[in-house]
Amino acid sequence: MALALCLLLDRRSDRLVRSLWQRLEADGIPTLLSHTHGQHLAHLSYAVLLTWDECAVRDAVTGLGDGGPVEVSVQGTVIFPRGRAALAGSATVDLTTRQARAVEALRATGAVIHRHYEPGHWTPHVSATTGVPGARLQPVVDAVSDRLPLTLRFDRAALIDTTYGTTWELPGVP
Repeated sequence: MALALCLLLDRRSDRLVRSLWQRLEADGIPTLLSHTHGQHLAHLSYAVLLTWDECAVRDAVTGLGDGGPVEVSVQGTVIFPRGRAALAGSATVDLTTRQARAVEALRATGAVIHRHYEPGHWTPHVSATTGVPGARLQPVVDAVSDRLPLTLRFDRAALIDTTYGTTWELPGVP
């Protein structure tokens, strides 16, 4: 079980990512559409928390304020261990500064941050697949490449319980 601080896509960008997921699913490649509880939203995670105090975390992320929408340029695919493939997002100064600020605010609550979301180790990405054997990753890369270059716009943010898909939208985009 984990809690994630996520940026959520605007309608146009969400449709683009979901169309990618649908194409991959039609080819027999599992995506977040069919993963676990099936309630996944297309998102970019600033932080994944392993332990946390819910009230303190909610106060901390609300205190980050609203920095406005964020645009992320996607120029390729990133492959992570265990068959996870994602749209590789640009790590702009603005985005990495926002992410680091969010992580520090969450850490100040006593939350334990997953090591891949530590500032300086974080790779901005939007998940495409999970648990795909290496031999099946080429069609994922091809499907992503067919859509590039791509600019995704994030205009909302939320805390998401990854176990159940429960989402608490935030008043702004940190």
